Amino acid sequence: KIHASAYHISDHPIKRKIYSFLHILAISLAGKSKMFLTKTFRWFLVFSVSIAVAAIDDNLIPSTLDGPFEPVTVPYDVSLRGNAVDLPDTDPRVRRCVEGFEPEQISVSLSVNYDSVWISWITGEFQIGNNITPLNPNTVASVVRYGRSRVPLTDEASGYSLVYNQLYPFEGLQNYTSGIIHHVRLTGLRHSGYLTLTQTETQHTLLLSMWRSLNISHEWFMQSLISRTPIMVIEGNHEIEEQAGKQSFVAYRSRFAFPSEESKSSSPFYYSFNAGGIHFIMLGAYVDYSKSAKQYKWLERDLANVDRSMTPWLVAAWHPPWYNTYTAHYKEAECMRLEMEELLYSYGVDIVFNGHVHAYERSNRVYNYTLDPCGPVHITVGDGGNREKMAIEHADEAANCPEPSSTYDEDMGGFCATNFTSGPAAGKFCWDQQPDYSAFRESSFGHGILEVKNETWALWTWYRNQDSSGKVGDQVYIVRQPELCLGSIKLPKSSFADS
Repeated sequence: KIHASAYHISDHPIKRKIYSFLHILAISLAGKSKMFLTKTFRWFLVFSVSIAVAAIDDNLIPSTLDGPFEPVTVPYDVSLRGNAVDLPDTDPRVRRCVEGFEPEQISVSLSVNYDSVWISWITGEFQIGNNITPLNPNTVASVVRYGRSRVPLTDEASGYSLVYNQLYPFEGLQNYTSGIIHHVRLTGLRHSGYLTLTQTETQHTLLLSMWRSLNISHEWFMQSLISRTPIMVIEGNHEIEEQAGKQSFVAYRSRFAFPSEESKSSSPFYYSFNAGGIHFIMLGAYVDYSKSAKQYKWLERDLANVDRSMTPWLVAAWHPPWYNTYTAHYKEAECMRLEMEELLYSYGVDIVFNGHVHAYERSNRVYNYTLDPCGPVHITVGDGGNREKMAIEHADEAANCPEPSSTYDEDMGGFCATNFTSGPAAGKFCWDQQPDYSAFRESSFGHGILEVKNETWALWTWYRNQDSSGKVGDQVYIVRQPELCLGSIKLPKSSFADS
């Protein structure tokens, strides 16, 4: 009899599968031949397994346990520039394809847990002009019928509807009023009744791409995807859309459903939800994030209530990146980093996703601009596509370091970007080479997929849009080390008493 405990089973998922396969193979062979597995044979088997695993080591996907990695910059491919073509308004993919008050622009969003989702859609047609009359949202009911099979649909849920207007006090711009927007929350769903993420029994997959701004044409174009696969959004600078009466974010707040109330947030600008063994935290960079603000106090409470035995992975997302080595938007979110980074680090956030910069970048594990095995991996996937083209200049290249005052963004709450105080770039505003915290960067449009393999291993894969789906642009296993990190980090002083 061979005991699994007699062998060292690697934590690496690929190696573990190889060990398990050869172990089972040996037992199978022994059973068929009725031979007795001597001690000599057992050690021969272990030796053979070790050689087999060593032979594939050179081809294994790297993991953060192998890091920190030497910085890599993939040269910019000039041939990619200028090949995109905007779809004209007459293209059927961005045209209204229903009549009257038939449902359109259907989308699914997650609620706080796997047993609930939001369904959103629009009825009626939008209007643009100087003299427009908004539709009455009370003229059409917001009802979803659903069930475990198409016939019969045994359950029914009701929600709410609204219409929003964009009133522009600028010469040359016409006013806008939307169709009737419906949001309905379905509850009591079973785990296999819908797609939270693409799932198998032991693996959860999330498709990630940070889109710039989602307007009516995007929703028509994306309906075939987002009516089946949930989409979760967070505000960016393009959603501000200031209009008459100093209103902002009106389209963002109206068009999308958010699990704000379910996650005990008072705002659609920050909320959280669970999916696939991950607790996701969505943060707002364009609303108050200071330590005295409602957002920060909500974040403290949310982090304190995370059950890592149920959702071992902790992933945060917001629009502008903190760790960005491109000239575009360099150190633009520094005020937010100074306010929130310590809190996220203290609770062991594993991965941070951002957009804003029209390029791809993955960091080493980092905290406060210092390599740290317990810091999160920051991934910028602002390369989902944009008419403003790609970011191609790096702040650490000659003559590309921006003047500090030019990095100020009034929509982000202040100017905090200063020179580095330690490390190779001490006393400077920019490094003179790719920073050590930047592991990989490339100016290409693309998208990424995060596959959670188990409670400590997740596979991140980034694909370039111009490549086939079988060609990988960047790939790494992100490995959690809770025994190293969560037990040794001290939490910052809480401000719960002030909330």
